Amino acid sequence: MSLRLRTLTAEEHLAFIKGRPSVSFLQCPSWGAVKSEWRSESIGWIDESGAVVGAALVLYRQLPKIKRYLAYMPEGPVIDWFDGDLRRWLDPMLAHLKSRGSFSVKMGPPVVIARWEAETIKKAIAAKSANRLRDLTPDWTDERGSELERQLRGLGWQQDASGGAGFGDVQPRYVFQVPLVRRSLDDVHAGFNQLWRRNIKKATKAGVDVVQGGYDDLPVFHEVYKVTAVRDHFTPRPLAYFQGMWKALNAEDPERMRLYLAKHEGEVLASTTMVTVGDHVWYSYGASANHKREVRPSNAIQWRMLRDAYALGASAYDLRGISDTLDENDHLFGLIQFKLGTGGQAVEYLGEWDFPLNKMLHKALDMYMSRR
Repeated sequence: MSLRLRTLTAEEHLAFIKGRPSVSFLQCPSWGAVKSEWRSESIGWIDESGAVVGAALVLYRQLPKIKRYLAYMPEGPVIDWFDGDLRRWLDPMLAHLKSRGSFSVKMGPPVVIARWEAETIKKAIAAKSANRLRDLTPDWTDERGSELERQLRGLGWQQDASGGAGFGDVQPRYVFQVPLVRRSLDDVHAGFNQLWRRNIKKATKAGVDVVQGGYDDLPVFHEVYKVTAVRDHFTPRPLAYFQGMWKALNAEDPERMRLYLAKHEGEVLASTTMVTVGDHVWYSYGASANHKREVRPSNAIQWRMLRDAYALGASAYDLRGISDTLDENDHLFGLIQFKLGTGGQAVEYLGEWDFPLNKMLHKALDMYMSRR
């Protein structure tokens, strides 16, 4: 059956998303408004009956001085990746993006190919038997992943040699998730390691109070976020970015984005944002103060978000990116170390892929990115 592709309205795109258990929040029409420095377009695959059977949010970034664009689909497109005939999905997409002036296409198929349980990873770290997740036999793999990779390469798609293992991709290839399906909250709590359970108890005993905030509390979040940025050596996004994110996401769905504040003696010590699409909940941004860390506000706020995700009927609580390092001397090791305490799973996606529509401009972009 052939497919054609056309622009979707935001309403058509949202209707498609609501018909599925979940898609990445980076594939919602509202994300196009958040990324205001990019032009955005919702596109859809239409079958012979006229039904929308696939969709994507495309972000277009213009090259300086010329009207040529990088087309980027973060954690998308949302199509039937195991159809067996990828060409009928990808060829009309490439033709459409080329007609929009794109010189290069980047996409991140939302396809999970491997999972490692926390216990498996902890044992490997303790035994020093693997330096990276990819050196460790997964507890679950989808054999179709290898065939999908073969098909993409055969169609001319390219992937960075690192495969995004150390955040080489724009979006992380590896994330950490806490499964919630067929588990009680007691099961989830019992899955935490001893340190997490002790820290949650310590926060409760110290009187840490976690509350939901609103738009007017975003400046408070941002003050703590700036402290975190200095401590962790990254460039903070401006307050206006989070205010725009709140307005765009919650205009689409009033439950899309939440803000949490962990207070102790009236002072905000930690703050986080949470995003929900369908049955998937993401911890998206987190911040914590440098002082009073002994009252464990970060553990308290995570436990509150996890309980709220459970109450929303989420199938997974997603703590977002990790690198694949298991080396305790690697500066990225702390990310997986903290998240391992939740007793969840490390999850590997297929990673991001590029297709050069104009090889010269694509190569120039590659060289520019490698020098950043």
